[in-house]
Order: sequence, then C-alpha cells, then structure tokens
Amino acid sequence: MTIASAVSENGKRAALMPYLMGGYPSIEGSVSAGLAAVDAGADLLELGIPFSDPLADGPVIHAAGTSALAAGATPHSVLGVCEQLASRVPVVLMVYANIVLTAGAHAFALKAAAAGASGLIVPDLPHDEAGELREACDAEGLALIPLVAPTTTPERIAEIGADARGFVYTVSLTGTTGERSELPPGLADTVNRVRGSTEVPVAVGFGISTPEQARSVAEIADGVIVGSRVVRAAGEGGAPAVGQVVGELAAALRI
Repeated sequence: MTIASAVSENGKRAALMPYLMGGYPSIEGSVSAGLAAVDAGADLLELGIPFSDPLADGPVIHAAGTSALAAGATPHSVLGVCEQLASRVPVVLMVYANIVLTAGAHAFALKAAAAGASGLIVPDLPHDEAGELREACDAEGLALIPLVAPTTTPERIAEIGADARGFVYTVSLTGTTGERSELPPGLADTVNRVRGSTEVPVAVGFGISTPEQARSVAEIADGVIVGSRVVRAAGEGGAPAVGQVVGELAAALRI
C-alpha cells in the first residue's frame, strides 16, 4: 500500500495516521503497539526515532523518547521496528535532522528504504535545506513529507506544496505536539490554503486527541494524525490500550 492509497482509499472520511515512539515502552512493546494500531484501523503509522533534543515534541512524546533512549533504543533498532510493521501498512519515520545528517542523507535514505519505510518527516529540516535529502529519498522511492504551520506565508506554502511528496503535514497550531481541549478556530482556512498549493493529500496533526476532534478534522482534511494520545496509551496500558484508542478514533472516521 502506498501513502497515497492510505490517505485516500480507505473507506473512511480521512486516513487515520497514529504516531508511536519507536522503542517505547520497549522495542518489543512498540512493535506490539504498532500491530495493535493496525488491527484497530490505522491506515498509516508514523514511527518516531527518539532523539535527545526533540524541538517539536510536547511533554508526552518527549518523555517517551527520553524513556526509549534510556532503555537503549537506537535508530538501528527502530528501523527494525519499522521493518516488522511495514508489511502491514505504510510506515513514515519521524526523525530529527541531526540523526539523518550524522548518517548522511543518502545513507539514511537507503537504510530507511531497506527497512520498508514509505517516507520521512524531518520536522527541524528547513525547506530550503531539504534538497539533498529529497533527492536521496526520491532515489530510494521514499516520500520526504514537508510540514506547513499556521504561520507559514502564502509564498512559502506554494514553494513547499510544489515540492511535497506523499502528503503535506499541516500543523494545526503553533507550538509543540500535545493533547488540546479544542481545535484552533482557523484550521479550515489553513487546510484550504495548503490544499490550494499542492497536488498531494493534506493531513493534519498536533492537538488532536479525541474521536470528536478526529471526525471534525476528517471533514476538511485527507489524513488525521494523532500522536500524544496514542503514545500516552502505549505507556499506560501497552498494546491493548493503543488498540482501544485507535479503534475509537477509526470508528469516528468511518463513512
């Protein structure tokens, strides 16, 4: 299954795209959590590679990454998790630029492709500096998925949209990831601006945690990304809890 088919051909209002932290609560536990998410209705998985300075991550995901690192998780071991999940659904790796640059853009793209990944999200890699990695990803059949924020200018959105692969990750709000009590009021306008700039699907993440919020996002976007709520479930109850949370979200998105 490709990223495009996961986003647009799934019998739901929008594709459900849970985020899990690789190596949390353990390497084996993150595999079990990923499989539970797929069984419960996930259409695509975002798999985080833990990093010591995760600038985009809120407290739940940051703590999960810190725990994974303390337990010995490495990029190599998380690629092993990816390999075990990628036969079921597309897996997109969420990875910080320092990890990619330490390995080298082409070497990292090769390793990610060998592990079965469908794409990369590098939240701290500026669009103007992404050319080498985009070229490396293209060569290996990976989608380098860009991010757009509510504060991104129209000119910048047009540039990003033209170069986008897979889908555009539209950040719903300024700040870091985390559960919020309500969605930002200008989200539909942000999605419409992004949709007008690109030919690939548009997915929304940051701040989505409840089935009701997921359904609302699905009315305006092609993909719904839920991170902190799913990671919290992995820490509190392991794979069964992840399956329950993802199942509730998937039910809310069904047509």
